[in-house]
Amino acid sequence: MRTVFKKVIVTLLTLEAGVIVRRHKPRIIAVTGSVGKTSTKDAIYEVVAQGAYVRKSQKSFNSEIGLPLTILGRPNAWNNPLQWLLNLVDGLFIMVGTARYPEWLVLEVGADRPGDIKRVARWLPVDIAVITRLPEVPVHVEFFESAAQVAEEKAALIDALRPNGTLVLYADDARASQLKERAAGKKIITFGFAPEADVRVEDMKILFEGGRERWPVGMSARIVAEGVSAPVQVLGTLGAHTLLPALAAAAVGQALGKTVSDSAEALKAYEPPQGRMHLVRGIKETFIIDDTYNSSPAAVNAALDTLKMIGGAASSWLAPLGGGITQGRLIAVLGDMLELGRLSVEEHRKIGIYLAELKIDMLVTVGFRARDIAEGAQMGGMAEVSILQFEDAQKAGEELAALVQSGDCILVKGSQSVRMERTVKELMANPERAGDILVRQDEEWIKKR
Repeated sequence: MRTVFKKVIVTLLTLEAGVIVRRHKPRIIAVTGSVGKTSTKDAIYEVVAQGAYVRKSQKSFNSEIGLPLTILGRPNAWNNPLQWLLNLVDGLFIMVGTARYPEWLVLEVGADRPGDIKRVARWLPVDIAVITRLPEVPVHVEFFESAAQVAEEKAALIDALRPNGTLVLYADDARASQLKERAAGKKIITFGFAPEADVRVEDMKILFEGGRERWPVGMSARIVAEGVSAPVQVLGTLGAHTLLPALAAAAVGQALGKTVSDSAEALKAYEPPQGRMHLVRGIKETFIIDDTYNSSPAAVNAALDTLKMIGGAASSWLAPLGGGITQGRLIAVLGDMLELGRLSVEEHRKIGIYLAELKIDMLVTVGFRARDIAEGAQMGGMAEVSILQFEDAQKAGEELAALVQSGDCILVKGSQSVRMERTVKELMANPERAGDILVRQDEEWIKKR
């Protein structure tokens, strides 16, 4: 019964959303990809919102329900049938009313199963399509035959572009040339680390707190576009890949005729979403990299590279950032990576092997699948005494809290359902502020076990 109710609600919400788009004619920026959609959407919003009435997807509202709810400007009603009815009634009023509607919509578009984005492309006319990174092993691959099929689904957003639309594309992606071919005849702007990217980054550095030696507070860099550069800072997060949302936003700004300086100025208001390489002060003078929103092989590898950078021996592509932030231990707390299907065992083991190669000091795994990370770490030469394994995220945090030492840096990451934010809560210096700092702290999430 619940499944039938959900299908009816999704159908009605989508019909209303389509009518609203056709009637009010907002300009639409749609963001998809396998890594960094929410951060990119939030950064784009700051650039576009300068002098315009803009609405964006809240949090990670990118599903078959989240997308029309954003267009309606209504909240998720969860399991409340009356609230769903009110959402539909409000949608009717927006369809026929004369109240001011946003000039721009910045929408996050996800794909859990084949056909998700193709269905959206049929009714959503897009002015600017943004495709973030498409790694070889993406999240949500479980219901697809291959990573290539996932990429094909994401690329379907290009089909939603208006005739005069623009594609904003991650230049460093192996599939970039194929995506360009698919968008033939459209304007294309690329962003990334590659020298040939239209919008690229230079002079990346870690920012440190003024009153405390070697305490990182964010990243700084220069964004380069059309022969001009401008400084940008992203506070509260760490890692070269955390600058990509700012680059994508500057590329969207370029599509709208904004200068790189204008975009950099607007990005001062950008705050990285919670649970994305977020810096959190830990107990016993430790610091935590909270990357607990979700997990996939590419994202874990990037997070581990950043963790190693903190220890002083950066990977080659991170070397310009510097290193040696801490003299303490590097601790990786990794939960299950879900929705990998038949690739699960192999990809978890690869993470463990890579972690051992980086010589991370301690590994803590959470969940049944993450046991394969521990197995891979031992295969790579990590001592068994340096590995702890748990089934529950909160229990892992409680046990680790007794073991951490001053100066330790702790990376915490896992897929959404593993609830790795519970580990962070046990390790953070101010757990009473969890509601402001961590992901999934609203009442409905806290009730879930």
